[in-house]
Amino acid sequence: MTVTDTDREAPAEQRPDGPDRRPTLLRRAAITVWVAVIVLRTATTGLAFNRELILLYVCTGLLAASIGRQRLILILRDWLPFAVVLLVYDLSRGAADLIGTPTQWAWQPDVDRWMFLGAVPTVWLQERLKMPAPPWWEVVVSTVYMSFFILPYVVAGALWLRDREIWKAFVRRFVALSFAALAIYAMLPAAPPWAAARCEPADVSGGPADPPCMFRPGPAADGGLLGPVATLHDGARDFVERISTRGFNTLHLDVARSLLDEGQASVNLVAAIPSLHAGLSVMIAAFLWSRMPRWWRPLLAGYVLIMAFTLVYSAEHYVVDILLGWALAAVVVLAVRRFERWRLAATAPGEIEWPADDAELGQDVFDPRPGHLSAPLGQAAGQAHALRPEAQFGQRQATGHLR
Repeated sequence: MTVTDTDREAPAEQRPDGPDRRPTLLRRAAITVWVAVIVLRTATTGLAFNRELILLYVCTGLLAASIGRQRLILILRDWLPFAVVLLVYDLSRGAADLIGTPTQWAWQPDVDRWMFLGAVPTVWLQERLKMPAPPWWEVVVSTVYMSFFILPYVVAGALWLRDREIWKAFVRRFVALSFAALAIYAMLPAAPPWAAARCEPADVSGGPADPPCMFRPGPAADGGLLGPVATLHDGARDFVERISTRGFNTLHLDVARSLLDEGQASVNLVAAIPSLHAGLSVMIAAFLWSRMPRWWRPLLAGYVLIMAFTLVYSAEHYVVDILLGWALAAVVVLAVRRFERWRLAATAPGEIEWPADDAELGQDVFDPRPGHLSAPLGQAAGQAHALRPEAQFGQRQATGHLR
């Protein structure tokens, strides 16, 4: 992809016939209206946790920020993959029933017990940490869990405004990982810990996807497939329960919690293997690892680990689900990198010097020929360098900003 092939229009302010302030004023007015609408809607209806609504927020914000800068039709074309992913994800709820694959219930807690010397980490954590009322740190748990529904679109929006080439690399990974996980959900449906705690072995014989026990208000008498729970805090419920949204009670965000709970109930409830929460968090961290200042790296690593803790503690996933999510993310990112190499090698055989195979997962394959470098995040999009190809490639390697 050449620098001139970015589908961008020259800003109206830089036209040869002199500056034109109208696009700038119109853009600022549109952004102001966009911010005001979101603030007003948030104040009246609560925070947005619906992914379709978040996608609408992002796209309308990009429309406002692109006035006088880009062809607005690009937003519809570029953001269609995200809408397709959301649509297919919602439709995947009945895919396993059509295929006829039984839902997996029993082997996941057995694997967790094998890894942790007889203890199921979800049970162990809720026994020791869960309190009658959510403590302050469960706000972090609920916020991190909720970030899965927002962060990918916010990151994509920021990248799209800065550099569409980097944005395209992110979208390739996001779409590939999402569809790979959706395919596995259809072929291998699996129940999460909170559902296993409500069901006895006899209830799930044959691998049903939605047995009646899954929707009972309380757990099975003996803790179901997870076993009994002995809480250490008086008043805490002595069974494993789904508490990923409980922290919002501390902030008195009852509307936010109810909206998120409603969304959880409407999606595929047996899409636990692999954990897409875990997979996307590690993919985003890897993608931004070499593109952000170094002081961001502890935050990125911490986000991945806190997300893993959140999923296990809140009974959304087993540890094995998270490990498989990380593994799937690594496989998908490496596959996308190989695809990028193959595509560039097909267009420029023998002209491209490839990064090492053990390069960071966050690095992209890029074309070092003249006019084929996209700008790093710290520069204006579409800005070309007046360096020789060898100097351009060496400079990018030295700074760690492979594009």
